[in-house]
Amino acid sequence: MTRYAVQETGKSAKASGNYLRVHFKNTREVAATIKGYNLQKAKAYLADVVDHKQAVPFRRFAGGIGRTAQGKAFGVSRARWPVKSVQFVSQLLKNAEANAEQKGLDLNKLVIQHIQVNQAPKQRRRTYRAHGRINAYMSSPCHIELVVVEEEKQVEKAPAQEVALKASKKRLVEQRRKL
Repeated sequence: MTRYAVQETGKSAKASGNYLRVHFKNTREVAATIKGYNLQKAKAYLADVVDHKQAVPFRRFAGGIGRTAQGKAFGVSRARWPVKSVQFVSQLLKNAEANAEQKGLDLNKLVIQHIQVNQAPKQRRRTYRAHGRINAYMSSPCHIELVVVEEEKQVEKAPAQEVALKASKKRLVEQRRKL
C-alpha cells in the first residue's frame, strides 16, 4: 500500500495512480478545478471537457495558453481542453467510486475532498537536431492521488441572538442625561 498525503477517515475512499504517462502541468490544472466537486458533478464536467462544451481554466501553468470564452465561467480567460489528462483523472474517479461502493458509502453524497498531483521522474528520449547535434526529449509523467468523502448533512446555523452592548462610561453618562 502507498502512503497518502491525508489520513483516511471512516467514510472515505481512495484511489491513486503512479508513474502515469500524462503531462503533469495539464493534470495539475484539471485536479485543481475539480477539487471540492460532488463526484457526479465532476464526472459530468470532465465528460463536457472531452466534448469541448466546458474548458479547464489554467491558472498556474498558463504560459502560452490561448484564450477562450469558456474560461469566463471560472473568472479566467486562459483555458484548454486537456483530453488525455481528463481521461486519466476520470479513470481514477471511477476507481474511487468503485472503492466507495465496496465500502458501502452513498455514491450520491461523495465529494472530492483531496486530490493531489505530483511530478514523477522524467522519462528520457532523444531528438536529432541540425548539424549533428542531439537534444533531450523528455516526458513529464505524474503521480495522482485522490480521496472522496461521504458528505455529512449540513446543519443550519442557529439564529443569532442580540447581544447587549457593554455600557461604557460615555454611554452611561448619555443615558443619565436622557433621564
